This record gives sequence, C-alpha cells and structure tokens, in this order.
Amino acid sequence: MKYTRLGTSGLKVSRIGLGMMSYGDPDPADQKWMLREDAAEPIVRRAVEAGVTFFDTADMYSLGRSEEITGRLLTKLFPHRDDYVLATKVYFPMGPGPNDGGLSRKHIMASIDASLRRLKTDHVDLYQIHRWDYETPIEETMEALYDVVQSGKARYIGASSMFAHQFAKAQYTARAAGWTRFVSMQNHYNLVYREEEREMNPLCLDEGVGVIPWSPLARGLLAGSRRRDGEQRTVRAGNDALAEEFYTEADFDVVDAVAAIANERGLPMAQIALAWLLSKPVVSAPIVGATKPAHLDDAVAAVDVALTDGEIARMEQPYQPHPVRGHS
Repeated sequence: MKYTRLGTSGLKVSRIGLGMMSYGDPDPADQKWMLREDAAEPIVRRAVEAGVTFFDTADMYSLGRSEEITGRLLTKLFPHRDDYVLATKVYFPMGPGPNDGGLSRKHIMASIDASLRRLKTDHVDLYQIHRWDYETPIEETMEALYDVVQSGKARYIGASSMFAHQFAKAQYTARAAGWTRFVSMQNHYNLVYREEEREMNPLCLDEGVGVIPWSPLARGLLAGSRRRDGEQRTVRAGNDALAEEFYTEADFDVVDAVAAIANERGLPMAQIALAWLLSKPVVSAPIVGATKPAHLDDAVAAVDVALTDGEIARMEQPYQPHPVRGHS
C-alpha cells in the first residue's frame, strides 16, 4: 500500500479508502448486496492486512448500522485509534422530525454525538457534509462545523457532491470568518462520469483539496458487472436502480476500451479503471466498496498499476457528456 496527504493537509491516508456502505442490513427489496457484520469482517480484516488505513462511512447508511459495524470492526482490528483514519458524514434524514436532517447547527451537533456513540470513539478524523443544504445558510453550517472541530470531535472537515460554486462559497465563508475549511471533496467521479473535470476538480487542485471519489467503478459497470446486451453479472447489478439512472448505452464504449486494455495487460478491468483514477493528480484516494475479497484485492493491486499516456487517451476518447448526477 502507498500513502498520500489528503490534498495539501497534513493528514495522510492510504491511496485506497474502504467504503463501509456495503456493510449493514441487507434490504430484501433493493439492497440484497449488503453484508452483515460477520460476512464483512473477513473483508475489512483483509483490507487492514493490506495496509488500508482510510475508512469511510455515513450516519445514513442503514440508518446508523454501518457506523456501528465500522466502530466494532475497527476497534477490534487496530490496536490503537490513531492507527487509522475514520470518516463519516452528516445531512440525510435520520428520523421523521423536521430537524432530523440537513445541515443546521441543531442537526450537526446532534449528529456528531450520535455518530461518535455508534462508532465507539471520541472523534472522527474527517467529518463530511453529505450534500448541500439549500435551506440552511452556509454561514450557520460552517460555524457549526468549526465548533465541532474546536470541540475535538473532528480533526478535519470535508464535503461531498455539490456544484463548484457552492463549494467555493463555503470555502470563502470559512476563510473570511477564520473558521475551519474543507480539506476534501468526495464527489461522483469515474471513467464514465467525468463532469467533475469541468469545474470541481480544477477548483480542488487550486485550493489544495483532496478528491476522494465515490463510485469509482461506476457501480460495477467498469468492473464488467453489466453488459451491453443487458446481462447483469452480480447481485448488486440486478438491484441497483441508480445505475440505470446514472449511466447510458454510450458508456459501454468506455467500458469496451477499459476491457481491451485489461485484456492486453492480463489484468481485471477494475484494476485498470482504478489505476486511471489514481493517475489523476487531484485524486487522493478513491472510496472503494468491497463485498468480495477479490474486490478488495483488485483495489489494492491498482495502486501499483502504471498506465501509459496512450492507454489513458484510449479510455478517455469515447467519453460522452452527462447530465449532472449525484448531487441529491
């Protein structure tokens, strides 16, 4: 495993982050691919043994269950709390009440305490806003996050999918007031969704913000889980409505290019697609979900795959622009 700073902050993370959303309560309706704690433990243990030190979850994943599993497993697998970097998120509703979601001071302060209880720790290393809150003034949100950091409950703060102008406004608000600024952006970014290259990624590079993409394999599309003829090769591929919304027929031209290079290299498609992300200077660590040991092994191996300029160009050439996806 290799390690890098999260943007220009002093925080060092493994170049692969393990996304913990895959571990929770399988929903018989649309999340059959999730793993319960006993099935998740061998995969998380394998990640720890491979040198992964960066783990990302959110309060809303299985309504807190993912945080509970994450807290128990990391406490068991690491001898010391400072041996790993723990990230979680706030925004989505955690109950039916009018203040049970969003980025108000009330919800942020209640949510950080609830997350810490579930995670069995006194602090998170990275506390992220999961989405932009159109109903709460950004000044209120940024001051509340500053107070969370000042209290010692979070070491750094980060953000997730939003428009570049919103992120710039948040950073400016914090800078002008002397509050804590975001050190990371967890955005929707992969070979078949590159809209972030227009504004968000250049902004992050200029501001020294580390990009930690979610869905780096396009919900399995870039790993070969779906075929152009409609065949679905995994449980998740058959139970993932968002994949149908996010990706189009034209994306299979990119998938075909990845498959061709993977075949030439004698490597799995997932390694090639992740190596492409890791080649981008703005990317600190893709957040990878793993429900099988092979998923984790491919992610770790991708760190050592060096693509040529020609291979990168071949995979990028077929790209077709997309509507904005992943901001809600």
